[in-house]
Amino acid sequence: MTVVRRATTKLQAPALTEADVEAVSAALNEPQWVLESRLASWELYESMPMPSLKAEEWRRTDYTKINWEEGSKLTFNMDSRAGLDVIPQQHRSPLIGDRQGGLIAAVDGRTVHSELSDELKQQGVIFCDLSTAVRDHEAIVRPLLMTKAVKPSDGKFAALQAALWTQGTFLYVPKNVKVTLPLHSVFYNTQSGMTLGHILVVLEEGAEAIYLHEYLSDESVTLQAAYVGATEILVSDNADLKYVSLQDWGRNVYDFRHERGRVAAHGKLDWVLGTMGSKLTKDFTEIELDGEFSWGRMSALYFADTDQLFDHDTQQNHNAPHTTSDLLFKGALKDESKTVWQGMIKVLPNAQKTDGFQANRNLVLSKEARADSIPGLEIEANDVRCTHAATVGKLEDEPIFYLMSRGMTRADAERLIVVGYFDPIMDRIPFDEVKRRLQEHIQQKLEARVEMFA
Repeated sequence: MTVVRRATTKLQAPALTEADVEAVSAALNEPQWVLESRLASWELYESMPMPSLKAEEWRRTDYTKINWEEGSKLTFNMDSRAGLDVIPQQHRSPLIGDRQGGLIAAVDGRTVHSELSDELKQQGVIFCDLSTAVRDHEAIVRPLLMTKAVKPSDGKFAALQAALWTQGTFLYVPKNVKVTLPLHSVFYNTQSGMTLGHILVVLEEGAEAIYLHEYLSDESVTLQAAYVGATEILVSDNADLKYVSLQDWGRNVYDFRHERGRVAAHGKLDWVLGTMGSKLTKDFTEIELDGEFSWGRMSALYFADTDQLFDHDTQQNHNAPHTTSDLLFKGALKDESKTVWQGMIKVLPNAQKTDGFQANRNLVLSKEARADSIPGLEIEANDVRCTHAATVGKLEDEPIFYLMSRGMTRADAERLIVVGYFDPIMDRIPFDEVKRRLQEHIQQKLEARVEMFA
C-alpha cells in the first residue's frame, strides 16, 4: 500500500533574539521603561506561533516564501552611511508651495533628518522621531505608546515591531491648535534586511492637522527584505486629522503592518492609503469610532502587477451611537498579480443610529490576475444603516471603442480609463504633487499593457 503524505509548509520565524532587543535599546539610549516594554513584547512574541495559513485572516496570503535568513537581518545594525540625500528630491520637497511644516526621514532603520517649522513649534506642536519622543516627552508618550491603539498582543508581527522598532515618528498637536502646514515623514531603505517602524499621532481636543507618510526603497536592491510596522492614531473630541499613507517599497520587500485609529466624540479621521510597491503587503487597518458623532473615512488605491500580492484587512468598529464610517477601496491588477480585500463593519449593541458603508471595486486587466473581495457586517444594534458593495470586473469595450472612434489608440483609451477609474480616491488626497506622482506611477504600471497594443 502506498501512503501519500501531504506536503506541509514550515512557518519559519525571523532569526532574532532577545539580545537584539537589548542592543537596539542601548544603541538608541532609551530610558528603562522603554527597555522593559520591549522585553515584555519580546516575551509575548516568543510565546506566539507564526500566523497559520489556515487562519481566516491569513489563508489567502502565503507569506512563507520570504527567506528570513536574508529578510530578518536588522538594517539598523548594518554599516549604512546613507543620509537624507539618498531619498529622491520629490519625496522630501515641501508638499504645498515652498514651505515645509515638518519633515522626518529615516534611512535603513535610522533617523537621518528631523525638522519642524518655528511657526509650529511656537504653537506647541511636537513632531520628532520616536526615539527622541520617548526620552524628551515621556509624560505624553508613555501612557499612549502601544496601549490605546495597536497593542503587542494584536499578533505575532505586532509584538515583533513592539520589541524591535528602530525608526519611528511622533506627532502631537495640542488642544485647539490648527496646523495649516502639512507634516511629512519618509521611511527609506537602501539595503535588504529588516526595518521596523512605529508611527504615533496624537491630536488633543479641537486640534487639526494634515500628515503624509511614505514608505520607499531603492529599486536596485534585490535580496529579500521585510518591513514590520505599526501606526497608532488618536483623535480626541472635536479634533480633525487627514492622514495619507503611501507605500511604494521595492519588489524585494515583504510588508507587514498593523494600523489603528481611534476617534473620540465629534472627532474626524480621514485616512487615505496607497499601495503600489512590495513583493507582498499584509496590512491590518482599523478605525475605532469611540465617541458619539465621531466620523471616519478610509480610502485606498492599489495597483498590483507581475506577481505582487496585496492583502488589505479592514475593520470599521462603531463603538458609540450616532457614528459614521465610509470606506472606498479601489484597485487594479494585471499580469499574474493577486489582491485581497476583506472588510468588516461591526456595530456594538449600544451604537444605535450608526451609519456605516464600505465598497471595494477591482479592475482586472489580465486573465491571470485574481481579486478576492470579501465584505462583511456584524450588527448588534437594531437602529442602524449599514451597507456594503464589492465588484470585480474588467475594462468594458463600449467606452474603449468610443474613445477610439474619436481618434485614440486602444492603448491610450485604456490608459485614460484606468487613470480616471482612480479619480474618486485621488480627489481625497490634498497634495497636487502627490497626485501627479501617483498618476505617473499608474501609467508606468500600464506601460507593458500599452506596448501590447502599440
